[in-house]
Amino acid sequence: MNTIFKPFPKMARLSRECLITEKIDGTNASIYIGPSDGGDPNHLSEYYGEDVVLGMWAGSRTRWITPDNDNFGFAAWAKANATELFKLGEGHHFGEWWGSGIQRNYGFKNGERFFSLFNAGRWVEHDQPTSAIPNDNPTAPPKFTQKAPSCCKVVPILDRCLFDETYDDVPVADYVLRFLKKYGSVAAAGFMNPEGIIVYHVAAGIGFKKTLDNDDQPKGKQSL
Repeated sequence: MNTIFKPFPKMARLSRECLITEKIDGTNASIYIGPSDGGDPNHLSEYYGEDVVLGMWAGSRTRWITPDNDNFGFAAWAKANATELFKLGEGHHFGEWWGSGIQRNYGFKNGERFFSLFNAGRWVEHDQPTSAIPNDNPTAPPKFTQKAPSCCKVVPILDRCLFDETYDDVPVADYVLRFLKKYGSVAAAGFMNPEGIIVYHVAAGIGFKKTLDNDDQPKGKQSL
């Protein structure tokens, strides 16, 4: 019998770049774009390319959704904006669906809702300039940020720093949280009850969340 060898996984160096973005309190949402044969009842729309037919699906945190079985109207919005959303390209695109009637509302009361893409290292909003993406490998081909579809937002970047960096002897995550508490949400200017931050470690490809309230409690106990 041949025993399967399992190599020890590579470790990312801790003192590497992090993106700190605002954690928006809405509901998780996603767009998936991939090859389609038209037979899946959950797909919302199709795009006919030269040699492939692409379908578009909308998801919540745990399931595919449709306008008839929706999550705060996200699937209906996605279907209505399919032409723009196909510009995201093939793959899974995760974000937060937020605004009027969802969690904190952020001061919106008249049905205003927004889809903010999580991958702020890749996307910028459609009216913002693109820029080179930092890379530690000098021989790697250059990569640049991309403009998001006009119907999408991108979670705001609050800081770009080393993971273990400090400001005035304060860990950078706590420093940014203090800024958010003092000045309010960046995603919704003037809203003074933001939720917190996401610290994304680029080299490790993993994110950590830190909230202004009840950060020491598991999510399921925060409302008890």
